[in-house]
Parts: sequence; C-alpha cells; structure tokens
Amino acid sequence: MGLGKIANKLASDLQLSDNATLQGVASRDLNKAQQFGQKFHAVNHYCGYEELTNDPDVDVIYVATPHVFHFEHTMMCLKQGKSVLCEKPMGMNAQEVETVIKEAKSRNLFLMEGMWTRFIPATEKLIELLDNKVIGDLISVHADFGFKGDFNLQGRVFNKSLGGGALLDIGIYPIYLSLLALGLPDRVQATARMMQTQVDSFCAMLFDYENGGKAVLECSLESDTPTEDFIYGSTGSLKLHNRFHHTQKISWFQGKEVKEVFDIPYQGNGYGYEIEEVNKCVRNKSSESQKLPHQMSMHLASVMDRVRKEIGLIYPVNEKRTNI
Repeated sequence: MGLGKIANKLASDLQLSDNATLQGVASRDLNKAQQFGQKFHAVNHYCGYEELTNDPDVDVIYVATPHVFHFEHTMMCLKQGKSVLCEKPMGMNAQEVETVIKEAKSRNLFLMEGMWTRFIPATEKLIELLDNKVIGDLISVHADFGFKGDFNLQGRVFNKSLGGGALLDIGIYPIYLSLLALGLPDRVQATARMMQTQVDSFCAMLFDYENGGKAVLECSLESDTPTEDFIYGSTGSLKLHNRFHHTQKISWFQGKEVKEVFDIPYQGNGYGYEIEEVNKCVRNKSSESQKLPHQMSMHLASVMDRVRKEIGLIYPVNEKRTNI
C-alpha cells in the first residue's frame, strides 16, 4: 500500500523469500500500480487501497504511504482483518501508535513497525555484544544521520502536511539505536533549525538517564554527515560504520586499539530479514514480534513526541488529534 522508494526495495527483497508471495500492490495511480506489479511479479494490482484490503488472499499488508497517512491506512487494513507491517514511524504521535496497537490486539492481528534496522544481521551481532558486556557498563551513545536534501520545498521531505522534516524521516534511527542500547531516557533535551515550511532541517538531541548514561544524537537534511553510531562503555567501545542503521561492519575498540572487526554482510537490500520475521510471526499466530515488540514502538513514539515538544514542531494532524 503505497509504491514509493522503500516499497520498491522491500518488494525486490520479497522476491528472495521462499515463504511469501507478492499477492497485490495498490496505488491511487493505476499506471503506477500496473508498472510496479509487472516489475515485481505481483499477482494483482489495484487502483485504490480499498481493493487491496478486500482481497481475500492477502494476509499481511505493508503500509508504505507518506508518514502522515500511516495511522489512517493501518487502521483501514486492521478493520478489514489484515495484519500489518507499517513503515516507520507507525504514527505521527504516541496516541496514534497506541490506538493502532489496541486495534490490532482487539482483532488478534499481527502488527509491527517497519524498523528494518532491528533485523539487519549486524544489529543482531550488536545486541549479542552488548548482552555479553564486551565493553562493560554502558556510558553513552553518539549517533548522527545526515544527508544533503535537494531542498525542494514542495517535496515530501520538507512538506509539513506529509509529515516532513529530519526528525521523522531520519532522526528516528539514532533515537531507536539509543533506545536499543540504553532504554527509555529520563530527560530529553533538543534544539533544531526550522525550514520556512516549518519543519526541522536539523535536530540535535541530548538524552539523560538516571544511571548517568547519555545519548548525543543528531539528524540533518542540510549536509552529508558520517552517519555512524558509537557506543561507549567502561572497558571499550563499539563503532557501527556508515550507514549505521543498516551497517555491515562493526569495530570493537579497547582504548584506541581495535580488538576485533566484524564484517557482517546482508542479502539484497537488507529488508529480507524483516520480511522473514513477519512471516514467522504470522505463521505462529503471534500478534507482535518479540524482537520489535509493541512496547518499543510506543517508547519510540513517546520519545519523538518529547523531542517535538522541545523544538516546537507541531504537525496539523497532531493539532487535530492530540494536545501535543
């Protein structure tokens, strides 16, 4: 549902799966649906989303429409009895995320946020290293994500009505890595530079934890940045190389010396691991993934709400549905 850039990547990797079929693709543009369907060997193509949700042979719908429509389209799918993989962010605020989770649970349907980072093989290795305390007690996380946008103020990235801005588009990744390593912060501070479209083109965040831990995070649509993640501990550090959110290389440091380098390639575009997690959960009749549970999506949404409040970023949809 929604046939943009990320949908192309996921559909491509779906061809590598032995456990799933691309049953249908839907766009509001018939030509786009036809071309996408032919390119990725879809069984059916639809002009309009309702036809997709009404297809009795569809088990799971991947929602890949612009951010601001994720809530509406996920609810549409769930109410038609379809399980959902919703591209990140799952909602424009924590209230939307909470609502779709409740809807999925009430219908005993599977629901997961499309945070592909969690399922990348190198992320699995990172979790193993942290669980084994190879760098001791965690002290801080430093992560950035930046690329130079084309500054098309009418495009999705800078369009406020479509949920544009650095935070929702790419800031979610460093935030997610900080939650994965350190958990939910006790204090959130943030500052941003705003575009004339009233969305953030740059955002810097500082998270404080009761145990003294810190997360120093940045996202930018203004410049190409290293897009790396460093996790510091009492006995060493880990570096997730560019681009950290789907890295294929982790370096383990003790002091300034490299102790070990892990080269961990992935297949295709890297979305196949997320696809197989969905397959496994649906076949096992699970309502959520244990690797990316609903609680993590709630934490992610609540932290982004706190950041938006700090930088004064208010979307029209949030004015209608919440007090944020």
